[in-house]
Amino acid sequence: MPVERRTILFVNISHLLDHMLMLIFPTAVLGMGASFGLGFSEMLPLAIGGFIAFGAGSIPAGWLGDRWSRRNMLALFLLGGGVAVMLTGFAETPLQLAAGLTLMGLFASIYHPVGTALLVDQAPSLGRAIGINGVWGNVGVAGAALVTGTLVEIAGWRMAFILPGIVAVAIGILFLLLVPRERPGTGRRKAAVAPPPRRIVVRAFAVLAVATLAGGVTFTAASVSLPKLFEERLVALAASPAALGSLVAVIFLFGAVAQLIVGRWIDRLPLRWVFLPLAVLQAPCLLAAAHVQGWLLLLPAAGLMFALFGQVTVNDAMVARYTADAWRSRAYAVRYLVSFGASALALPLVAFLHGDDGGFRLAFQVLALFGLTVFAAALFFPGQQAGDRAAAVPAG
Repeated sequence: MPVERRTILFVNISHLLDHMLMLIFPTAVLGMGASFGLGFSEMLPLAIGGFIAFGAGSIPAGWLGDRWSRRNMLALFLLGGGVAVMLTGFAETPLQLAAGLTLMGLFASIYHPVGTALLVDQAPSLGRAIGINGVWGNVGVAGAALVTGTLVEIAGWRMAFILPGIVAVAIGILFLLLVPRERPGTGRRKAAVAPPPRRIVVRAFAVLAVATLAGGVTFTAASVSLPKLFEERLVALAASPAALGSLVAVIFLFGAVAQLIVGRWIDRLPLRWVFLPLAVLQAPCLLAAAHVQGWLLLLPAAGLMFALFGQVTVNDAMVARYTADAWRSRAYAVRYLVSFGASALALPLVAFLHGDDGGFRLAFQVLALFGLTVFAAALFFPGQQAGDRAAAVPAG
């Protein structure tokens, strides 16, 4: 297997692990309350430090990726993240648990600015590569619910953290053995081409900033809420942790379908016409999820995952098309700092809005406002007449 394909394979596997490690807690927390003497609304804020570190750590990670080595930084994520998640599994107090989740978030912050830049550099087809990479990440999200729910039921919540940590460390060792350090000037997107006009770049990144802020809150809030939402409203279908995890996994797989489809659209259409349909879908699905009960809840949940994960693919393509390789890791770092920084707001927001009487109704109504914000931003994204076709060739 050529080095480029081998590198992309490990980048994709790392994406799966990145999301899986970060989303173990939202499912495992349903079986952790007795160990710490806390309820769901009290346990959820313990993960805030991890999500803050997930965003804040992306800036130094992106800088080190550009200035030192993207390959070595990716290895650091795999090895360090694996150790951090194992330590979290040994936590005995809420403080230790919060510290473990924060350390895990810090190492997990490495992946997106470094791994996405490494992928864009090696990929022969931008949209297809980002779409497939997104599917791996989506499988990680779905796998977190499925694997965690199963492990909690079979072996307890501690093993739900420890076993994925062992897997991450093993893959990190394989990565160091099989993927050599990158050589300057060998990537596919190094060659210089005429960049889009400056005003178009500024406009595109302004829209991206707004969409990333609003979308980051919605994405994280929906991801961490889904297991609890299904537990509350799908009692017959989610009677055990394993059944609940399987149900959440199936819904998240709609995101995988979205990323494959959206990736192909990106290679064929102006980004504006890929962006708009996904933005239109978000607010109605959130409003429906706020009110629907029973198995009908699966329909807006599936539509929401399709829209949210498709939007992530579009956002990554925006950065790839409007940035040069020399600072692409740092550009992705800023994009993910904004996204994951906003994501940190989602946890206290959900904890505050979730009530024992109304459940998630108010929370999803508020999230629908964030969905409307994404749609408003999409209306201002530059179209083909404003230079979108020129941006279709990655700037390097």
